[in-house]
Amino acid sequence: MKHCDSEIHPVNTASDVPSEFSARGSGAAETPAPELATTIDATTPLARELTELTRRREALKVDTLPRPTRTRVMTVSNQKGGVGKTTTTVNLAAGLARNGARVLVIDLDPQGNASTALGVEHRAETASVYDVVVGEAAIADVIQKSPEFDQLFCVPSTIHLAGAEIELVSLVAREQRLRTALDAFLASTSGSETRFDYVFIDCPPSLGLLTINAFVAAQEVLIPIQCEYYALEGLSQLLRNIQLIEKHLNPVLTVSTILLTMYDGRTNLSQQVAADVREHFPREVLDTMIPRSVRISEAPGYGQTVISYDTNSPGSLSYLEAAAEIAHRGAPN
Repeated sequence: MKHCDSEIHPVNTASDVPSEFSARGSGAAETPAPELATTIDATTPLARELTELTRRREALKVDTLPRPTRTRVMTVSNQKGGVGKTTTTVNLAAGLARNGARVLVIDLDPQGNASTALGVEHRAETASVYDVVVGEAAIADVIQKSPEFDQLFCVPSTIHLAGAEIELVSLVAREQRLRTALDAFLASTSGSETRFDYVFIDCPPSLGLLTINAFVAAQEVLIPIQCEYYALEGLSQLLRNIQLIEKHLNPVLTVSTILLTMYDGRTNLSQQVAADVREHFPREVLDTMIPRSVRISEAPGYGQTVISYDTNSPGSLSYLEAAAEIAHRGAPN
């Protein structure tokens, strides 16, 4: 190929280099002048964002999370689909396990997305939560260790769970099946080294017998709310259903935590939804909000949570902060 010499520009000489960088290569420090660094930090949004991310990472490093005095069983539920239930379940669990807590995730959603995100086997022939809820299997027989963290475990879901709603109808104590199995399992692991600190139950996006089993088995409900227009639609019905469960099946059940997800601070809509939710639920809403994040969406495709996939991303830091907030708040009285 023929090149035109007239188009070739010479490399900058020392005289062409700005004065604040002219000392490079002569043994001087390789960093910009202090006044230039200060100017960049003060004027560029990217520099301010990087500074803030560094501050948050350092704060998490020195934060020691308290271990609960008893196992906290939390059902993650919202009848509206697409609000981040599974994403919230697995990333909060991973965030707590990363900080030394012993955590169990029960995947009660027939789609099995939590099992995928935690990297555990959940093919059709795999022993799963279906065998616990519909059959007579013990949780100890189906539990798997997640490859993400030594302290993170999962009871997987398989495709068989899709028909469990129908099969449960004819069973004795159909609303109590998961609770009976979970109570027996937690009693068998009550030693100081084997005790689970947290159990998260991921629910399907509907109020059927599987979700009722999750509510009956738990002490707390965690509700993820998407910062979108229809965020509060259906929430009042969900709260009424939880009150019915509390009245008739589980008197200790309470809505302890609300987490705002898919937050975009650039839009007035997200800010307004967040303000409305905080006004209605001032005690339950976490200070931490989960931003919209490509990294959070990508992670399950690699069989990982975002905590492992990209630990230093804004989405990962937000879930780590939310996990820390849950730990520090403790169980409701």
